[in-house]
Amino acid sequence: MYLSKTKRSPYYQIIYWENGKRTSISTCKKTKQEALSFLSEFEKNLAKKKKVKPVSLADFQKEYIEQLSLTKSTAYIEKSVKIAFKQFILYLGNEKILLRKIKNREAEKFILEIYSRAKYSSLLYLRTLKAAFNKAVLWNYIKENPFAKVKAPKIESNFPVFIDNVELNKILEFVKEDYLRLLYLTAYYTGMRLSEIINLRWNAVDFESRFITVKNTEGFTTKSKKERMIPIPNVLFNKLILIKPKIISINRNDNDFVFYRVKGVALNSNFVSKKFKQAVLRAEVNSKVHFHTLRHSYASNLARRGVPLLIIKELLGHQSIRTTEIYSHLQQTDLVEAVNKLNVI
Repeated sequence: MYLSKTKRSPYYQIIYWENGKRTSISTCKKTKQEALSFLSEFEKNLAKKKKVKPVSLADFQKEYIEQLSLTKSTAYIEKSVKIAFKQFILYLGNEKILLRKIKNREAEKFILEIYSRAKYSSLLYLRTLKAAFNKAVLWNYIKENPFAKVKAPKIESNFPVFIDNVELNKILEFVKEDYLRLLYLTAYYTGMRLSEIINLRWNAVDFESRFITVKNTEGFTTKSKKERMIPIPNVLFNKLILIKPKIISINRNDNDFVFYRVKGVALNSNFVSKKFKQAVLRAEVNSKVHFHTLRHSYASNLARRGVPLLIIKELLGHQSIRTTEIYSHLQQTDLVEAVNKLNVI
C-alpha cells in the first residue's frame, strides 16, 4: 500500500491490493502530509475490516444452510449440502473446529479419501463445500477458501443413458399398477423430476391450454425454487384426461394429488424408483436405466429433433445452460446429416 499522484488529479491516491486485484482510492488531499495522515487512518480501518472472526464449522454450517434455504430447495439442501458437511465433519472428527484452522491439505485429503470409495460423491462434495467456504470468505470468517485449490477429481464423462418409445412400452408391460404406468409416462413426456411428479396436484394441470405448471406449494418447493410451465404432448394429454376429476379448483391448495396409492397422501419416491427398476430388470433392457433416465430421455429426444438447448434448459428447469449441454452431442448427428445434403449438389 502506497501513495501516488498523477497529473490527472490534484489529489494523492492510495494504491493497494484487494482480493488479488490492484485497487486505488482518492485521499481527497492535496498535500503529502495530509495524504499520509489519511493513509494511516485508512490502513487501520482496513485492518479492522479484514479481521477474521472465530467461527466453528458447526456454527458456520447452521448459518450457511439458513441463508441457503432462501434460494435453494429443501431436497437440494438435505441431499447435497447437509451430506457434504456431515461427511467432512466425520472426516475431521470435530464439528467444533474453527474454520480458520481448516487448511488446504485437510480439504484435499478429504476429497481424495471420498474419491477412493465414491468417485461421483467426491465431485459433488467438492463443488458443494467449495461454494460454502467461498461464502465464509465473503462473510470474513476466513481469509482463504481451503477447497479453492483442490483439483476436481477426474471422472469418466459418460453420456446419459436414454430410452425410446419401444423400450419404454416394453418396461411398462411389467408395471402392474395403472397409476404407476401413467406416472412413468408423465416423466417420459414432460421431463419432470420425481419429486415434482409425486407432488403434482390437479390444480397445476391446465387442460384448456394443455400445460402443466411445476410450482411451489406450501409442502413442496422445486429444486431451484423457480416455477416453470411444460406443454402436455397429445399422447399424455389423452391419458390424463381419462382420469381427470370432474371438478378442479385452481385456487384450492388442498387439491388432490394426480398420482397416489392412498388418496391425499403423497407417494414415496423410493417406492416409485424401486418399482420402475424392477420393471426395467424384468424387461431385460439396459441395466443402467433407472427412473431419472426418463428425464434424460425427454431431453435427449428433444435434442435429437433439433430443439435448441436454451428451450430444453427452460423445460427441464436447469439453472445453468452448462447442465443442459450434456445433450449437445445428440444434435451433432443432425448437423452431419444437414451437411451431407451438400453432397448431392
